[in-house]
Amino acid sequence: MELAGEEDAFAAREAAAAATAVDVVAPGLATARGVDTERARQLAYTRRVVELLGTCAPDVDAARALVAAASIDRDGTVAVRARDVRGLTGISTTDTERRVGSALVERGFDVDLDDPDHELRVYFSDDTCLVGWTVTESVRDFAERKPTDRPFFQPGSMAPVDARAFVNIAGAEPGARILDPMCGTGGVLLEAGLVGADVVGVDAQEKMARGAQVNLDHYVGGGHVVRGDATALPLKDDSIDGVVFDAPYGRQSKIAQHSLSDLVGGALREVYRVSPRCVMVADRSWVNEAEDAGWDVEQVFERRVHRSLVRYVHLLRR
Repeated sequence: MELAGEEDAFAAREAAAAATAVDVVAPGLATARGVDTERARQLAYTRRVVELLGTCAPDVDAARALVAAASIDRDGTVAVRARDVRGLTGISTTDTERRVGSALVERGFDVDLDDPDHELRVYFSDDTCLVGWTVTESVRDFAERKPTDRPFFQPGSMAPVDARAFVNIAGAEPGARILDPMCGTGGVLLEAGLVGADVVGVDAQEKMARGAQVNLDHYVGGGHVVRGDATALPLKDDSIDGVVFDAPYGRQSKIAQHSLSDLVGGALREVYRVSPRCVMVADRSWVNEAEDAGWDVEQVFERRVHRSLVRYVHLLRR
C-alpha cells in the first residue's frame, strides 16, 4: 500500500479499515493482506494498492533483474511508474522507468504510457525497493469539498481528508450508523455519508444543526441532524456503530451551560452508552476523562496541524 502524508503509523491505522495485517515496511509504504479494494478506494491516507511482485535492494539494476526473472501472468500493454518515496534514495525515476520497461519489452510486452492495461509500480524508499502491479487507487476528490466552498460555512471546519480518515477508523461503511455529537458544519458527517454510512448529527446550536443539514443534503442527499446536548443524547443505548467528534479547542468558558471539562466528560459518557467505538479529536489529551467514562484507550496519535496546534486523536473502544 502506498501511503499518503507524512505520518505512516496513522495512515496504516486507517488502512486497517480496508485490510488486515497492515505493516509499515519503509517510509511511505506498507504491506497488507486481505485488502478490500472497494473500501481501499475510500481511504484518505492510502494513495493506491499494489499487488506485490517482489522486493529487492534500492537499485535500478536490482529492480530490472527482479522484473526480468519474476513470474508474470498478464497480457496486454504495460507502463512502468517509478517513485523515490519522499526523496530518500536519490535514484532516478526516469532511468528506472526506462530500464525496467525494457525488461518487460524483452519479455514480449508492448508499452503504452497513456492508457496501459497494466501499470507496474517501482517504489524506492530508505533501504528497500518494492515492485508490484497497481490494483486500485483511492478517490482523491477532497478538494471538491473544501469547507469554504460548501453551502454552509463557518471558520474552524476540519479538512475533508482528515474527516475521511477519522470516519474510516470509526467504522464508516455501507450499513453502518455513524454519529457526530458535536457536528458543527457537518464535515465529519459528509465524509461518513459519502462512503455509504447512515449519519446522525447533533449540535447545541440551532444554526449549526440547520447548516449541517444543508451541507448533507447538498453532498450526500440526506442524513439526520438535530439540535441537542452532547451530554444528553436523544438516542437509545447501542443504537450507533461508531462515533467521531471534534471537541472544542482551548476554550474554558461556558459552552451551552457546560464547562469544557464537563462537556467533554459528559459527551464521552453518553457516547459510551450509544456506541462501542469512538474517535475523539482534541487539542489536548483527554485520556483520563475517557477512562473515567469507561473507555479502553486503544491509541492516541499526536498530529501536528501547525506550529501552535497539535491534534490528539483518541481511539476508544468499549
